[in-house]
Amino acid sequence: MVQTSWTTQGVFTGPGGVRTDEAGIVTGDLTVHTTWDARQAVVQVQYTGTSLRYTLTGSPVPCSSQPESRDLHQAVVEAVRAGGGATVPRYDRQWARP
Repeated sequence: MVQTSWTTQGVFTGPGGVRTDEAGIVTGDLTVHTTWDARQAVVQVQYTGTSLRYTLTGSPVPCSSQPESRDLHQAVVEAVRAGGGATVPRYDRQWARP
């Protein structure tokens, strides 16, 4: 099975943080993880420097390609920085590669 992952550390949440399935709203210095398995992308966050991960609300997301899942990861990082109780962004041609 194909599996690819991306990790971005030191992502500070905007006001209102992000919404997770397990812990509700989390705020602060987070690490964002996206794992793609050729069918879907799973997005998780954790407090930077800790090992416990939380599923970002809206994950998993159907993803048909590695570039699409990488673009999703970047969109999630930007959503985390924006805060406002961010969840996994809906698929949008604006952030997806052609």
